[in-house]
Amino acid sequence: MTDYFEVHERDGAARLGELRFADSRRTPALVDDLIRDAGSEWVRDREFDADQLSDNSDAITVLPHRALPGETPEDVQEAFAPEYPGVDVPSGAVVTPATARDHGTDAYVLSNAQQLVGHAEAFVRGIIETRESIPADTALYLPGVATPANVATLAYAGVDLLDTDEAVLAGTRGHYLTTDGMRFLADLAELPCACPACQQSIETFDREDCAEHNEHVLRAALGTVRERIRSGSLRDYIEGQARHEQWLTAVFRRLDQQYAYLEQHTPVFRQSEITAATDDTLNRVEIQRYAQRVTERYENRFANPLVLVPCSAQKPYSDSQSHGQFHDAIQYRAHLVSMTSPIGVVPQELELTYPAQHYDTVVTGEWTPTEIEFVASVLEAYLRANEYPRIIAHVAGEGYRDICERVEERLDQSFEYTAVDHPTTTDSLANLAATLSEELKYSKRERQHNTLRAIADYQFGAGAGGAIFEDLSVESHYPKLRALDGDGTQLATLVAKYGLLALTLAGARRWVESDAPTKRVTIDAFVPHGSVLAPGVVDADESIRVGDEVVIEGPKAFAVGRAEMSGPEMVESTRGIASQVRHVEEQ
Repeated sequence: MTDYFEVHERDGAARLGELRFADSRRTPALVDDLIRDAGSEWVRDREFDADQLSDNSDAITVLPHRALPGETPEDVQEAFAPEYPGVDVPSGAVVTPATARDHGTDAYVLSNAQQLVGHAEAFVRGIIETRESIPADTALYLPGVATPANVATLAYAGVDLLDTDEAVLAGTRGHYLTTDGMRFLADLAELPCACPACQQSIETFDREDCAEHNEHVLRAALGTVRERIRSGSLRDYIEGQARHEQWLTAVFRRLDQQYAYLEQHTPVFRQSEITAATDDTLNRVEIQRYAQRVTERYENRFANPLVLVPCSAQKPYSDSQSHGQFHDAIQYRAHLVSMTSPIGVVPQELELTYPAQHYDTVVTGEWTPTEIEFVASVLEAYLRANEYPRIIAHVAGEGYRDICERVEERLDQSFEYTAVDHPTTTDSLANLAATLSEELKYSKRERQHNTLRAIADYQFGAGAGGAIFEDLSVESHYPKLRALDGDGTQLATLVAKYGLLALTLAGARRWVESDAPTKRVTIDAFVPHGSVLAPGVVDADESIRVGDEVVIEGPKAFAVGRAEMSGPEMVESTRGIASQVRHVEEQ
């Protein structure tokens, strides 16, 4: 039986993987279950007296590993048997963040995990140092630290394997664990759980039952984590669940400060919706990435005035009643840009582009100071990068007005305000229409062309829209646009579901020949069909992220597709799908 660890799905640094260990298991997983699959004799005896053990006890269930003398504390090395004769299982190296490197193993055991847990800065630094020092397609195991309350945050940070030791030990001490923290068994008036161990009265529930309960809840919590990873919504869950313990809140906030680490692992689009419920949402990679690209890559191609409007609850904005009224008043006489939290500013050409149509926010009618400052900073950067003959702010309410006035002062530029009481009142819309009545209209064709070019700039880099779509004609109707060159050859299709372009081979060749940075995957001498596996990758651009459009080149093939791994993962990994292939041409 071949042992391996393979990542199948990613949600930021969290991974849904498969570890072969007598039987395959989906990760994040408990090591206890993996070893039990190999034979119960490999599971340590759990019938111990909690009073005789310290928090640093070596009574833990572990993967077999290759011990590294001189790099691992002696007591930790002794806790692991280096060989299990007759059992084909993955190997694991015991490391610290300082000694972590590629040891050719399937899993890496972080020996000082218990010292890191509870200290947010040290934990985040230790996990990132370790993860960046070991191969991408290996599992990271933190022994003796998992509880139902922290497993979601541990997985979010990049941990794949855990165990039940801390949960069992806590139970024998009378600590009743839940996903929102710990209660003392002696303080419970009833059992707030429906697990098998809790199917009895509180009077007969003892510490052995408490340990069993803790295991059940831990397994259920891991199941929730795996489902959240599958749906791409682990971060939404973390923002609420992690608040039950202060150090967990500190961990995900510290992780937000490590943008480079999270950004490399965060896909460029998802099918799931972002739930914007707290100011912490503003720090998400998806939000920061969108704001950065809009302010650094977007190029306004309209000669008309700018009209700033509030966002709408319905997505995309143009499908909403309020934006329909704005369009009727504007009549293609101005460029429409929406202001919103948590996104920032959304030019009309990018209203489909993830995450502009993939979020929902809590509507209270009030803006927090953090929201106001974030949107103001994005709007300021956007206006510094793009010139308009006039700026019309069709907004009302303290939040939107505060943002505009703050930016006016910073830019020393006056805005024209057209909304009376509310942007959609009859008087407001009439005032907006009258303000623009002398402006020239742009054509529907011009808007379609500018949309395709703006998305190309956003997706591929500044200037890509003009380079790839220099001679452009458009087929179909918005939002299902197809880009053709002057000879009628299709170059790309706008995928309305996530607002990005899917290139044809002709479009990919234009991308390669342009000055825009091309995301290349270099492969060995074969012709890929359907997908490219990681072992076939010779090299890949470091800037490639999951979901990116990529050009695939090799001695025998030229292809285009979408990345299933980041560029560094493609190079490091020895298994798994590196990229899907949409079109291929044999050379």
